[in-house]
Amino acid sequence: MADGDRSFPSPFDIETPAGAEGWERLYPYYMLFGEDRREVEENQFWFHDSMHYPKAMFPFDMVMPEQTHLILNQNTTRYMVVPTAKGIDHRIVNGRVYISPNLVTETDEIERRAALFEARAGHYFANWRELYDQWVEKAKATREELESLEFPPLPDEEPLERVQAGEDRNSAFGLIATYNRLLENIMKIGHLHFEMLGLGYGAYVTFGDFCRQMFPDIRDQTVAQMVAGIDILMFRPDDELKRLARLAVDLGVAEPIKAGGSADEVLAAVGALDGGERWTTELEGVREPWFWFATGAGMTHEDPAWNDDLRVPLELIATYVEKVEAGEEIERPLETVETERDRVTAEYRELLPSDQDRKAFDELVALARMVYPFVENHNFYCEHQHHTRLWNKIRELGEVFATAGFFESAEDIWYLSRYEVYGAIWDMLTGWATQTPDARAHWTREIAERKRILDALNQWSPPPALGAVPEAMTEPFTVMLWGVNDETIQRWLGAGDGDDSGELLGVAASPGVAEGVARVIFSPAELDLVQQDEILVCPITAPSWAPVFTKISAAVSDIGGIMAHAAIVSREYGLPAVVGTGFGTKSIKTGQTVRVDGSRGIVTVIE
Repeated sequence: MADGDRSFPSPFDIETPAGAEGWERLYPYYMLFGEDRREVEENQFWFHDSMHYPKAMFPFDMVMPEQTHLILNQNTTRYMVVPTAKGIDHRIVNGRVYISPNLVTETDEIERRAALFEARAGHYFANWRELYDQWVEKAKATREELESLEFPPLPDEEPLERVQAGEDRNSAFGLIATYNRLLENIMKIGHLHFEMLGLGYGAYVTFGDFCRQMFPDIRDQTVAQMVAGIDILMFRPDDELKRLARLAVDLGVAEPIKAGGSADEVLAAVGALDGGERWTTELEGVREPWFWFATGAGMTHEDPAWNDDLRVPLELIATYVEKVEAGEEIERPLETVETERDRVTAEYRELLPSDQDRKAFDELVALARMVYPFVENHNFYCEHQHHTRLWNKIRELGEVFATAGFFESAEDIWYLSRYEVYGAIWDMLTGWATQTPDARAHWTREIAERKRILDALNQWSPPPALGAVPEAMTEPFTVMLWGVNDETIQRWLGAGDGDDSGELLGVAASPGVAEGVARVIFSPAELDLVQQDEILVCPITAPSWAPVFTKISAAVSDIGGIMAHAAIVSREYGLPAVVGTGFGTKSIKTGQTVRVDGSRGIVTVIE
């Protein structure tokens, strides 16, 4: 597939945006492209991970891609020993995260690794339900441990009772020790994030490979349909919104919810009505745990939870209220999806030539359906239940700095890396302990400079890919999750060719054809702009966007593959979807009439 006449820019040739000079010091040296490994890095294929990290990274938020770089790769190469994969490299260019999937291609090495993988993965598959239940308990315990951590403000003097008790673990020790535990906790959830994820994808990939071997013309979305209609936790928060909407209508307290306003205003107006107290009590009961749900991917501190801004879920409830009052259906058509899933599965099964093939098909589809829920549920426990609380816990630490006058704001902590926070803690503590001037002026200047640099970095438009054009993109997770396949790479290479055909090609993610008015949005804050029956066009969707899928007639995204969130939810709602278009939000304008062919992966601007 390599194109001899074209290539992506070398990561070493990318220019620094004006005003962002010195951006490199915001990030660890090992995450930067380096001259000493230039020969290797220039010959790798890199693409921007805008699915998880769409903007320039705050230094502290780097804890997430750094963890992935270590823990995902350790799980792939040292723990499960996946036969054909060596993990994913991570680098930073102008504040953006670029990643590079690495494959094992030597036959002898694949066979050696396969023997190791079979024993390890086989144990998990044979004991999946028990191990999954244990995983859930470990994830809950890790979240509870996080919640138990406390960052109290530094006292003017240590309490007398602590002195009289002869405690040697004073406030300085406590702050440092708790920060250590916080970083350990982040690593714990990181290990849990990847413990079973690759196996969930792997079972699906194995089933898909079998189907393509038996049926060379089968579409990826058809394979996906055969594991659709499975109850997963990621839909539960949305289900709770629907329940609250129906209850609001039944209790006659829907008008203030539809009227909108701040969360305090809406809840006060509801509470003043007969039945309002019951509804607000029900809302409070739902918030734990279901409103610990990030408005974005949850991988950076910029994705608040519903619990952090109740206005978001209240607006979503208002959407459902209007539909309930209009007598419209708001439930996912689960029965229809299951019926279609079973019909497609049975038809393909009957086409198999032998009983042995049908037995293998039955085993593989059963395994895929058994393990697939983890692929989505791990997000619920990690990105949503844990990370939303994690960002708030780090803000508590930032508040310690702000209360001591060391930072201007608790939010300043995001401008320091996790290593630099150690230095700032020590600096603050020595000033507190000695009661002489500390070096806070250093941090004040540095944070101000970093704010300026990040603002400049966010004005830069990152190229979708860098480095060498691969011969073929066969790494399954890159294809399934990010939607980066051979066709995607060719579209990126031809992005400047000036094609004015009005057609965009992407991944055929959910079958069907819909025509309607486009609504282009870039963040969850714009979801309330989406009107009934419009076609949603966005960079990427997040699980908390699920309510909008009862409004729209189809979905188009810049990013994502057959297992991206927009693809999964569209299939569950029976909506056409084309994902991974690359340039949908740049090529389509709000108000244009577009046709979405989710069966062929084509989006056409009709105007």
